[in-house]
Amino acid sequence: MAKKQENKAENKDEKGSSYSAKDIYVLEGLEPVRKRPGMYIGTTGVDGLHHLIWEVVDNSIDEAMGGYAKNIRVELLPGNRVSVSDDGRGIPVEVHKQTKKSALETVMTTLHAGGKFGGDSYKVSGGLHGVGVSVVCALSSWMKAEVCRDGELWAQEYKQGKPQFKVKKIGKCNRTGTKVTFEADPEIFKTIEFDKKRILEHLRQQALLTKGVKIEVIDLRKAPVSYYGFYFDGGLLSFIKYLGEGEKPLQEQPFYVHKEYEGTEVEASFVYNDELETEEKSFANNIHTPDGGTHLTGFRSALTRSLNDYARKESYLKESEESLTGDDVREGLVVVVSVKIREPQFEGQTKARLGNTEARTAVESVVGEALKEYLERYSLDARKIIGKCLLAAKARQAAKAARDTVLRKGVLEGLTLPGKLADCSSRNPEDSELFIVEGDSAGGSAKQGRDRRTQAILPLRGKILNVEKSRIDKMLINKEIKALVVALGTAIAESFDITKLRYHKIVLMTDADVDGAHICTLLLTLFYRHFPKIIEDGNLYIAQPPLYKMQKGKESVYVYSDAEKDKTIKEMSKKEGDKINIQRYKGLGEMNPEQLWETTMNPENRTLKKVIVDEAVKADKLFDVLMGEEVEPRRNFIQAHALSVKNLDI
Repeated sequence: MAKKQENKAENKDEKGSSYSAKDIYVLEGLEPVRKRPGMYIGTTGVDGLHHLIWEVVDNSIDEAMGGYAKNIRVELLPGNRVSVSDDGRGIPVEVHKQTKKSALETVMTTLHAGGKFGGDSYKVSGGLHGVGVSVVCALSSWMKAEVCRDGELWAQEYKQGKPQFKVKKIGKCNRTGTKVTFEADPEIFKTIEFDKKRILEHLRQQALLTKGVKIEVIDLRKAPVSYYGFYFDGGLLSFIKYLGEGEKPLQEQPFYVHKEYEGTEVEASFVYNDELETEEKSFANNIHTPDGGTHLTGFRSALTRSLNDYARKESYLKESEESLTGDDVREGLVVVVSVKIREPQFEGQTKARLGNTEARTAVESVVGEALKEYLERYSLDARKIIGKCLLAAKARQAAKAARDTVLRKGVLEGLTLPGKLADCSSRNPEDSELFIVEGDSAGGSAKQGRDRRTQAILPLRGKILNVEKSRIDKMLINKEIKALVVALGTAIAESFDITKLRYHKIVLMTDADVDGAHICTLLLTLFYRHFPKIIEDGNLYIAQPPLYKMQKGKESVYVYSDAEKDKTIKEMSKKEGDKINIQRYKGLGEMNPEQLWETTMNPENRTLKKVIVDEAVKADKLFDVLMGEEVEPRRNFIQAHALSVKNLDI
């Protein structure tokens, strides 16, 4: 029997593709970073580009946290270069025993190399994985490292992660420290232009977290040169003051504690404002953990337990009454929690969440003990805090009753949808669109002009309630809001379920005038405060109806801005014939169904603006200013921005 002949040189599959030892690629040095940059910096967009600066600055911050550096300087240079320098100890330059290369070259060109994996070089650090500066080196078209140590100045340059020469002595210096200058690789990044505003925000935050350290930012890209300096002695107390700018604090004395517990350094500060929203910021080794983690969980547990214990001890809560919940005690709370821990366990290189169980124990113990003392010492502030929490608890119970009523009427009694809703025939949320339309007149035109299969219309009568000033129980009494909640199908508050959203496109369609803009703002406030997931998932849009209809003879054109109108006038004026008639649309109701469909609702012609939130904290403050109870911040905002207004309806 003949044996099958084996092709030892190359094994091919049915499609003729080879898969043998030669097809197994071993990426050496920093090649993996250039091959898959997203694995190391999350994205090659704007966020990833700025992550390069954060990684280099983190090394300087680590020196500062260890007590070795007091000054950090970031320079934005012409040609999209960035320089980061500090007065720390300076990266070692002597030959590394394992790599047989300079320690500086090893750190800059080797993944998982650094002084943060063992020994006593760093008790705490943000650069846990040791890939930070080497990743920056890999993703830079050019980079230079300069080190001052023992009176000597050393340097080495790199291109796309590869050294251009051995580490060499280039001069003398009378200080210590490290300077890294780099230029992001345009082959990797979608843009290599750095945003000063983003950089200032991040570095201000780092200065607030690292008290006693001066961080300078100098923009040398164009004249005049701009200089910014950050220095805070108050630590998280300064941070809380910064976050609460423009707010009215409930208590006179903010809570603050800074203490070590079994090797974990815990720092926490909070204040209550007379608001409904909560703002929680958490950090581990100066790295922002936007998804929280064990340290934030520990704080929440300590806060809830301590306030309940105090409320019962002082008879604010009777034995028969239910305890305050986590939501009750966090209403109006602004808090920053920061831990410094020897071996932080982050989820992924982007470090969005802390996982160390010992961090929870440390924070819970330190905050619990300090808060008990705080409540006893500042009894007037304690009374105000407990009063706010009890009010939140009553509102929660009233809201639950109101919410249950909405759900019961909306689902259990068979009145699935409000009568004013003209629903679409499709039951597939991905195909379905809900147009929230201002007024019955426009609603009538939209109902007649729509595609009945995929487009639903919900007309709103007048201006809805400003939810920024109202608790949820008052909110659900409002007929317009109640109709919208039922139409969306997701329920609200803790009952909210995004998977039950009945329409994957929700379009706000209001008149192009002051009242229309106000109604749109009220609706945006409603979605931002109570349906944020709908915005996060990209389901909310704003329709762009035309501002003008321009006609000359038989030719008619719809235009959507004043600039477009001026351009169209010039084009039409070149043609002979009748004069140009311009119709200004003040309201959607002025358009007949065919016009509304053609200009604003037809997927082939329309323009929709997707609602996104880039910076949640700033958006939160802006909603407070523009829609909140306080008049003074709103007046100041209007005065400050009056000259920059582009579209004002008179």
